[in-house]
Amino acid sequence: MSINSEAIVIGGGVMGASILYNLAARGVKNPILLEKTTIGAGSTGRSSGAIRMHYSTQVNALLAHKSLEVFANFNDVVGGDVGFITTGYMVFAPKEASEAFLENIAMQQSIGIDTQIISREEAKNLGPSFYIGEDEYFAWETGSGHADPSATASAYITEARSMGAEIFLETNALGLVVKGNKVRSVYTDSEHFEAPLVVIATGPWSGQFLLKLGVDLPLAPTRHEVFLLKRDVDSIPSHPGGGDMANLIYFRPEGSDLTLVGNGNHEENANPDSYNPRYTLSYAQDVWQRLSKRMPGISEAELFTGYSGLYTTTPDLHPIIDKVNGIDGLFLCSGFSGHGFKLSPAVGSVVSELMLDGEATTVNIDPLRMNRFSDGDLNQTKYTFKVIA
Repeated sequence: MSINSEAIVIGGGVMGASILYNLAARGVKNPILLEKTTIGAGSTGRSSGAIRMHYSTQVNALLAHKSLEVFANFNDVVGGDVGFITTGYMVFAPKEASEAFLENIAMQQSIGIDTQIISREEAKNLGPSFYIGEDEYFAWETGSGHADPSATASAYITEARSMGAEIFLETNALGLVVKGNKVRSVYTDSEHFEAPLVVIATGPWSGQFLLKLGVDLPLAPTRHEVFLLKRDVDSIPSHPGGGDMANLIYFRPEGSDLTLVGNGNHEENANPDSYNPRYTLSYAQDVWQRLSKRMPGISEAELFTGYSGLYTTTPDLHPIIDKVNGIDGLFLCSGFSGHGFKLSPAVGSVVSELMLDGEATTVNIDPLRMNRFSDGDLNQTKYTFKVIA
């Protein structure tokens, strides 16, 4: 059996859903999404949901900035309720990182991001439960917060379907048919889906899918744990979200009395088909102790629950958004290194532009080209905010 389309998206996470929606909104007839299980079943369903704009490179900061504009007005821009909650976001930097920290804030401000350096007194007023060190530096994003990743993917799918997109669940894309260096179709165990444009947005499965095509890229699936603590609301009634360079943690409130917390220096390579989806007590104990240094009252909280999800990590912690060299009509969107959800609205826009217009215009994504690894032209930063998911 053969099904025809103008464009195919492989992968039903929030990236694939956003791309599908943007293709449909651009007028692509009958765009198709193929998902081997259900929408948001992979990394999306286990994302921390944090939304902030503090990045060390302009390309990621721009993608985050434009995405926040969508999240904050999602029902008007796209349609649907994604549970966006504004909490504000505080970034903590130790003295030794102050020079790069201040340079990055200036860069973010220059592209229109609403962020500012704040004093110790202002930081204490915004986060009364936080320990505020005398030699630390602080930045504040008023409009940042968090949203529901699964709801976001579902909202994009719903709107895309209303514009004529078709979604095929429980449909495992096994490979591509390429003739004359041009993509012709995607095949499953029972069908061929024909289209001149195909984008691979399969998260931690992207590397192994590309290897079938003879394309070897440094896309490593890594396991990342988070857990939630039940606060004593008399002690800590609420708090903003935050990214703490000094203690290598990130955190955000959840509901009325929970705090979600994680970090980025406990990751390990993982098989996306057989990794441990639970959290470990040793991890929780370590990260909880570090959180207590920033939020002393949280030491009296109760361990509520936790889970593990997958990042798709690249050597420079930046995604790959590009045409796939040597195969006309094939595109790749992967490698977000834990930052994908918060960038997904803008990424859907730039990928649709790349596919339909030949280049992205919403944001210059040249720093995210696939050849940067073989060319030795990785994205360089003076410090990394990998720990701030």
